[in-house]
Amino acid sequence: MNTNEQIMAWMMDTYSMNQGQTVTGVVTGKPIALGGSLGRKEATGRGVFVVGTEAARRIGMEIEGARIAVQGFGNVGGIAAKLFQEAGARVIAVQDHTGSLHNSKGIDTVALLDHVAKTGGVGGFAGADPVQGDEFWMIESDILIPAALENQITEKNAGKIRTKIVVEGANGPTTTAADDILTDKGVLVIPDVIANAGGVTVSYFEWVQDFSSFFWTEDEINQRLERVMREAFAGVWQVASEQQVSCGRRRLSSRARGA
Repeated sequence: MNTNEQIMAWMMDTYSMNQGQTVTGVVTGKPIALGGSLGRKEATGRGVFVVGTEAARRIGMEIEGARIAVQGFGNVGGIAAKLFQEAGARVIAVQDHTGSLHNSKGIDTVALLDHVAKTGGVGGFAGADPVQGDEFWMIESDILIPAALENQITEKNAGKIRTKIVVEGANGPTTTAADDILTDKGVLVIPDVIANAGGVTVSYFEWVQDFSSFFWTEDEINQRLERVMREAFAGVWQVASEQQVSCGRRRLSSRARGA
């Protein structure tokens, strides 16, 4: 968090000076010209999208026309929202540190990303209506993506959430108590350990490319990422089904509890 390509370049440069040679593989997320990987910036958001579509498919939800709510509109939430819109979904609600927006007909994510790049946040965007911060969690959606900070969904607001799937784009956005509340409400929670793993996956791809000095195209990166994410999700889903536990954390079945 709070780093960018420039900072990663400084870290690589500092380490390399002490090694007496350029060591590109010591960090990832570097500028392309310094051994960075194509697709790395968008990787976490793309992974959220891939896992979200896989989760929707498993419960019989069509992405075409699905209502998406996103908290956080940076490299994770913004990219995921854009990809969902391109797949035919409607991004109806967005929230960040500058404000909360709602448009039941759908928000133009490309225009909103441009607005965020110019102003630093979603606040003041003309293509949606502003809402109070707490109201964001009560907006009915099909997929909710918390992609900002940790501990955003708590026992105080979990009961108000009206969605079918929560895809954790941020690290630890849902507390343990909130996870239990959502599970009891029948909400499918896809945990951060898999939902936002796209970034670290492409970081591994970057390290491999640096190590071999052979770089892939962006299409190749995206295809490899999607394959890894889909296979990982399928494995988690299978174990959760076989063990009768939620994808988020272990919950005993009624039979295991002796009911």
